[in-house]
Amino acid sequence: MKILIIEDEPQMLENMQESLEREEYTVTAVSDYRTASERIGVYDYDCVLLDIGLPDGNGLELLKELKKLGKSEGVIIVSAKDSLDDRLEGLYLGADDYLSKPFHMAELHARVKAVLRRRYFEGNTRVEIGNVSIDPESRSVKIADAEINLNRKEYAILMYLITNKTRLVTKTALAEHVWGDHIDQADSFDFIYSQIKNLRKKLKKATINIEAVYGVGYKLDIL
Repeated sequence: MKILIIEDEPQMLENMQESLEREEYTVTAVSDYRTASERIGVYDYDCVLLDIGLPDGNGLELLKELKKLGKSEGVIIVSAKDSLDDRLEGLYLGADDYLSKPFHMAELHARVKAVLRRRYFEGNTRVEIGNVSIDPESRSVKIADAEINLNRKEYAILMYLITNKTRLVTKTALAEHVWGDHIDQADSFDFIYSQIKNLRKKLKKATINIEAVYGVGYKLDIL
């Protein structure tokens, strides 16, 4: 899963990024309104952690911008401003949650996981598709009750295809989501092909299939 952190306090930004990366999220971190606006205009994320008090603008305006663009990112406002008006305005504008500073990283992780469950898995703690069962908490994947071992990238690819199971996923979108922003500027996508090849082998007994659409990308089929 891909997360954008928008936070102007350097130490807090670093702590959040390192903590979430240890949880194996793909994380982009920015510290000002202008850069954040550029990012959300170009790239897609699963969850945005949004500080209100930025040095060059109000974070709530970024939330308005997200909604105006029709983006579906889950948004958690993370702010030292703990007023009722700020909470109500943020929720009214479409934020999914509000976390007041200071907070424990364990609580941040729990809030992020809850938002992702609601957004993509209808609040369920397990994901079932065909004969494949996934526990996002432990990142365990089973095929007909037999556990398979996926590396970090294989797991991220599988989850991205599952969360977009009704859509054709372009190679560029997949690369950005799993490897991070700016990977779309890579000269080739050979690194994707090798991961997909290995993932297909491990899903050989699954009732789902990763279909390649030549020259475009991939789509998940349920057999």
